[in-house]
Amino acid sequence: MKMSEMAFLTTLPINPSFLPSVLAIPFPPPRRHLSKHFYFTFGTTSDNTDLSTFTKSTKRKMSQFLTKTTASPNDLIGPLLGAIYNPPSWQSAILSNVVIFVLGYPILITGLSFSGIAAAFLLGTLTWRAFGPSGFLLVATYFVIGTAATKVKMAQKEAQGVAEKRKGRRGPGSVIGSSAAGCVCAFLSISGVGGKRLSPLWQLGFVASFCTKLSDTVSSEIGKAYGRTTYLVTTFKIVPRGTEGAVSVEGTFAGLLASILLSFVGCLTGQINATESVVCVLASQLANLGESVIGASLQEKEGFQWLNNDVVNIINISMGSILAVTIQQILLRSWPR
Repeated sequence: MKMSEMAFLTTLPINPSFLPSVLAIPFPPPRRHLSKHFYFTFGTTSDNTDLSTFTKSTKRKMSQFLTKTTASPNDLIGPLLGAIYNPPSWQSAILSNVVIFVLGYPILITGLSFSGIAAAFLLGTLTWRAFGPSGFLLVATYFVIGTAATKVKMAQKEAQGVAEKRKGRRGPGSVIGSSAAGCVCAFLSISGVGGKRLSPLWQLGFVASFCTKLSDTVSSEIGKAYGRTTYLVTTFKIVPRGTEGAVSVEGTFAGLLASILLSFVGCLTGQINATESVVCVLASQLANLGESVIGASLQEKEGFQWLNNDVVNIINISMGSILAVTIQQILLRSWPR
């Protein structure tokens, strides 16, 4: 997209208050619980003819929206509904993300830099293609809660020198570091690795990765804002707020609640069941403990200058995903069928 087109999109007369009404649209159950015969496009079954008609109609409406001088969010309701109630495809994933990112731009810019938004668009497109609107909703929930936690007592954090750069607006490195494991799970799901037998595990790993990262973000940000006493996880020595590998009771408890909340969203949207929700929470807490040990033992030490926050984030969420999948496999083998 050209810079002139980007500039045009930001000048569209879009009311940010319209976004909640779009997000309030009921999401269909995830793909693994339905066959294609249960997806509908405005009252008709989604066979090849209907899907082709939908695609052509959606492209036409999107083209009209982008070229109209007085665009309205109402022009996008039809394409968005069509993308939600049809099996995910690359076309519907791209179109849905264009709609949502245009409408949600005022919110996105509060938590992401311009390059961060571009990276998030790629993540959103991949997520929608792999896990549909329910997966996208999970990532959106992670973004909203994580951004809100980052903004808590920002002035105090800046005065203490422990605030995130750019007033908490994350760049592409942070987006990639926070979503790498989830992207791997999405690619595995799209590629059909392991077939239907392993498909639920890739979705579990996806949810667990974001539960892990949200728990880490919230515990860190709330700990820096409200932590009364901060301990180094390896020695329990009292250290200043913001020290790598440090934990606080307040931050740890907030991170646990955040993980429970996001796993509940995953359960509510049908991506995981109740047992898998507990697995996600357990895996996230074990992974965050491991991340704190790495931070305290290796990060900022001689010979480990390459171990920056983004790299540690990738290790952290990878541990969360792997632990969740491993624990689930152990449970499946232990419980009688």
